[in-house]
Amino acid sequence: MPDKISLLPDNIANQIAAGEVIQRPASAVKELLENAVDAGATEIKLIINDAGKSLVQVIDNGAGMSETDARMSFERHATSKITTIEDLFHIKTMGFRGEALASIAAVAQVELKTRRLHDETGIYIEIENSVVKKQEPVAASEGTSIAMKNLFFNVPARRNFLKSNTAEMRHIVDEFTRVALAFPHVFFSLTANNQQIFHLEPGNLKQRILQLLGNYYNTKLVTVKEDTDYMNIYGFVGKPETAKKTRGDQYFFVNNRFIKSAYLNHAVMNAYQEMVTKDSFPMYVLFIDLDPTQVDVNVHPTKQEIKFEDEKIVYAFVQAAVKHALAQFSITPTLDFDLDVSIQQLSSVQQPFTEEQKSAAASTSIFKGFTEKNKAHFIEPTNRSELRNWRDFYESRESGVRSQESGVRNSEFGKENAQSPGEAPFPIHHSPPDSYRDTTHDSRLTQLHNEYILFQTAKGFILINQQAAHERIIFERLQEAAKGKAVATQRSMFPVTIELAPADTVLLQEIMGDLQQLGYMIEPFGKNTFVVQGTPADVTQGNEKQVIDSLLEQFKHFSNDLKFSKREKLIRSLAWQQSIKAGRQLSEKEMEALIEDLFNCKQPNSAPNGNPTYLEFKKEQLEKMFGG
Repeated sequence: MPDKISLLPDNIANQIAAGEVIQRPASAVKELLENAVDAGATEIKLIINDAGKSLVQVIDNGAGMSETDARMSFERHATSKITTIEDLFHIKTMGFRGEALASIAAVAQVELKTRRLHDETGIYIEIENSVVKKQEPVAASEGTSIAMKNLFFNVPARRNFLKSNTAEMRHIVDEFTRVALAFPHVFFSLTANNQQIFHLEPGNLKQRILQLLGNYYNTKLVTVKEDTDYMNIYGFVGKPETAKKTRGDQYFFVNNRFIKSAYLNHAVMNAYQEMVTKDSFPMYVLFIDLDPTQVDVNVHPTKQEIKFEDEKIVYAFVQAAVKHALAQFSITPTLDFDLDVSIQQLSSVQQPFTEEQKSAAASTSIFKGFTEKNKAHFIEPTNRSELRNWRDFYESRESGVRSQESGVRNSEFGKENAQSPGEAPFPIHHSPPDSYRDTTHDSRLTQLHNEYILFQTAKGFILINQQAAHERIIFERLQEAAKGKAVATQRSMFPVTIELAPADTVLLQEIMGDLQQLGYMIEPFGKNTFVVQGTPADVTQGNEKQVIDSLLEQFKHFSNDLKFSKREKLIRSLAWQQSIKAGRQLSEKEMEALIEDLFNCKQPNSAPNGNPTYLEFKKEQLEKMFGG
């Protein structure tokens, strides 16, 4: 029998090993940007074509390389950072394993130009499938330019696993953001398909945060700074009102290296305890500096997961530092005597209180009840004729409302009840099945805690969660719209211009086509700017900026669940965003319309997230509970 085991050829071994480091274009972006930082560059330019599938190029003005170093840099495990095993535990640079360029060269076509400061000429190297195709002297600027072309050209099966251009671009923006945040003193730019997305001038950390995450945080950042003998913590956390439904704006850096740590995130969340809801995530950009010997960065190929020698002490320091920062800036729950600026602009505050107004106010029974001795609980007898007039007005109004046709209920909801921005009134369908309503008794609807609707049935009663029920109604309506006829759009008389953070810009461009099918008319209007020309006809107009921000956050929240398609995530996001929320008071007509629409749904018993929309209680259960 012949032997079965043989050594893999180098090119195949390199391609297999490259899979650990280069999983998508964004992986190459991370490695190349970190190499540029390690080279001491003060200017780093990233150029992307076709979401990195055809080109990822990084140009820096760093130290450059000699001819020998340039050639050696593509060999696996060739590095200038480590000579002994002890060096591995004193790492202060971003790269150190010597895997990045070798992995990239195994799965792409690579062109490198580099020149050191005092060299007269540079060196040009062209590598394909780990094989050097060309090596020659060339005129070059000081620093290094490296271009990765046609990623996975020699591994078509892996190329097929790449997502859409917009999805891959989002990953690239994420990696770019992480490196740019870690080094605010370095100039960074990102150009995609000949359009510049980022132009980040050198500055301090707060300026870099605003450049990358948006000016929304300008007045909402709290400084964190704690220095100890063991470790230093510095950076910024967001005020509680900045908490979002997704973890998007949360960044931890250890010795300037971005890391993912659920353990340290828990420390920050504990510091925010009782200040944000459990399903919200506060913004933070925190840096931890400590002795490299106290941390092991060599536990994961992407170096985004690390191990601390003493995790508990780091946890305690992080939690204490954030708590102290929030307390120091009066963010913790205390009496806040600062008056809101918007309140000061009200006419009732700005206009003078005249003598006539003072005397008129002092003559009222309410004023006397609070100011005269022993009058606090005195109630002045009311003029019955006055009451009768109010009752006549109320009853005539009610009879007028009842006489109107049910087809105009949508407009009534908009006039009689103030809706939150983006909340949809209930479309009118048929009545619920008779079996759900008790027709023998007066089954008046009751709203509990402005969150649940209770009504009597022939066999007991039903308790409906108003938000979950409305989500189900909107979800099925949008599903039908996505399959066939688009949702009607109401054009705005005054289109609204909104500006988004660059990462959200990429996301909105990805879902813009589907949004149009679902009733939103949004057009690009320059860099990171869009114009909202129209919204779904049954969604109240106004505050479009908040509506779009909320929609994007919810879409990112659902994007963590891989089992849903992009359109399904978008529909779920819109259903959540447009639904009435807990805490909103409903009229009886609104409750009736909601129940009718719910029981006309194909699946009325559960919300899109699987939670129940209602619970049914039988009369027999109640009798048993009371010993019957």
